[in-house]
Amino acid sequence: MWRRAAMDSKACQSWRLIATRGAAAGNGKHASTSAPVAAAVNSLLLRSLKEHYLEVSKMNPPPKVNPPSPFTIIKGALDSNGPVLKRTYGKEEISIFVMRLANIIRGEGDDPEDDGINQLFLHVDVSKPGQEDSLQFLCGLYPDALGIHSVSMRPKDESSADVVAPSKYNGPVFQDLDEKMRDAFHSFIEERGVNESLFPFLQAWLYVKDHRNLLRWFKSVGTFISEK
Repeated sequence: MWRRAAMDSKACQSWRLIATRGAAAGNGKHASTSAPVAAAVNSLLLRSLKEHYLEVSKMNPPPKVNPPSPFTIIKGALDSNGPVLKRTYGKEEISIFVMRLANIIRGEGDDPEDDGINQLFLHVDVSKPGQEDSLQFLCGLYPDALGIHSVSMRPKDESSADVVAPSKYNGPVFQDLDEKMRDAFHSFIEERGVNESLFPFLQAWLYVKDHRNLLRWFKSVGTFISEK
């Protein structure tokens, strides 16, 4: 259904061509003749935005899934780009950010049969009281596996975007590390509950977030077009 909504919206490209041709043809005419054309194009676009908004709003949400214990959902996470889940492990505080892997690595999730929905990107932050830096993992999460891409020490207040595109050394290439060290790092995060058991909740959570963002986009664009 998400793919259908995206494909239907491509029809707007033909309207853009119509508007462009109309503008080019009217360059030699009186300016007053362009107003009816612009109004017609706006009306067409607004009608399409409304139709898509109604179609997406009727989509059934996925079944409610709770995060695995002892992780808890961070309040307001759906409306921010911050962490989604948190938990404590001894004196450590663990926060988890999530995005679709297709939004981070170009080319991932291009298979039309997959649509990237089974590939998630995790930023796992492990912090300790009194420490200025935290241990941060960038991971790929799948329904049946979790793979670590990198491990680094970063300032606690650094945003998730800074971790994805760091401005300083981000640690060695993980695959270049000794196999025993790689296994030890996997055991480290698995001991803290970071594994494939997170996938069902995070996938459903992203579906809800994407749905909300798409509805908000249709509405905000429509408001902009309709304002005089």
